[in-house]
Amino acid sequence: MKLQTFAALLLLSAAASAQNLSIVSAKAWTLTSDTPIDNATIVIRDGKIASVSPTPPPASMRVIDAGGKIVTPGLMHPATRLGLIEVSSAAETVDHAAKAGAPGAGFDVQYAINPNSVLIDLARADGVTRALSYPSSSNTPPFAGSASLLHLFDGGDVVEQPRMAVFVTISNRSANSTVGSRSAQWQLLRTALDTAKAASPTATRTADSIALESIVQGKVPLVISTNRESDLRQAVRLTREYGIRVVIVGGAEGWRVADELAAAKIAVIADPMSNLPASFDELGARLDNPALLRKAGVTVAMSLDGVQSYNAGLSIREGAGLAVANGMSYVDGLRSIISAPAEIYGIADRFGTLAPGKDADVVIWDGDPLEPSSAPTTVLVQGREVSLTTRQTELRDRYMPAVKALRQ
Repeated sequence: MKLQTFAALLLLSAAASAQNLSIVSAKAWTLTSDTPIDNATIVIRDGKIASVSPTPPPASMRVIDAGGKIVTPGLMHPATRLGLIEVSSAAETVDHAAKAGAPGAGFDVQYAINPNSVLIDLARADGVTRALSYPSSSNTPPFAGSASLLHLFDGGDVVEQPRMAVFVTISNRSANSTVGSRSAQWQLLRTALDTAKAASPTATRTADSIALESIVQGKVPLVISTNRESDLRQAVRLTREYGIRVVIVGGAEGWRVADELAAAKIAVIADPMSNLPASFDELGARLDNPALLRKAGVTVAMSLDGVQSYNAGLSIREGAGLAVANGMSYVDGLRSIISAPAEIYGIADRFGTLAPGKDADVVIWDGDPLEPSSAPTTVLVQGREVSLTTRQTELRDRYMPAVKALRQ
């Protein structure tokens, strides 16, 4: 027994020491300021950032030479379905939609998250170290359900915190066909919030009532997937009348009410590629929507409709780059895929900047992270270097051996 205990202590010690290292010669975008620190040394101890400064690394510590490359915090995808879907056409791999008999607001996806999903490997290899995974629909429209925060470790459980937000969908699309009019959707939402506010402390609590209670008490945000200006104005009214935190996903016509959204402190998780209307809700879509929202003072993050899971990292990087090309500042482009999502979901105290005390989720890039052709050379999750091997790279190396030879 003593020998087993000693061996366990040795393993723990080795794990801890593996998290102590320095990254040198980095162009460090800390995101605590609007400019990078050149020739920076990033010191990591016990999985946390210890310091970022243009000074030599501590002696007797493992060193990773960034060679002047850009170094950022890990990316965060604010609205994806990682771990909940593998192949959309294979029903047995889809766990983000609830059917008859399931809860509504309380539909909690944490129990279905698959840490072995190849899409998680792909996202992590593209610099994503945290993500919010959310349901698409529940048995009680307009509610979709409760989302989980994922921390994309290489192996083991990736659910960091369940029930981080409650999602609803307000639109004219078929997902809410059982409800019909958007007016009915808003009425159902308001009635549910009224019921939660008026609930007696002794009342029987259900999964739905617990989820709604967390909204009206300000513990989690209500995330509304919607695009039309009139619906965005309703969201502003909701924050004013109920005193709750609201986040918008989509917001294609957000530029029309940018000042109102900023005044209500409503963040927008925008689709920076939305410039042609997919429905009548998006007739006002334009490519500079994220830039106009940010100029008004709105906190802006990125999520591209339709590719939230299959290319989670690449899509938000490309989207942020497109937003920068259409008027957003470069540093705000970086913040939209790193620190802004952390602020939206209330985890900025531990993630989102290269600052002392924050989790050492760190990415070294071979080029500009907002260019789709760039890629990470090193990804650390809480100070541990993770594998960049994915199913895609394995297939490439198998069927294109010449490429593998060139990389060696």
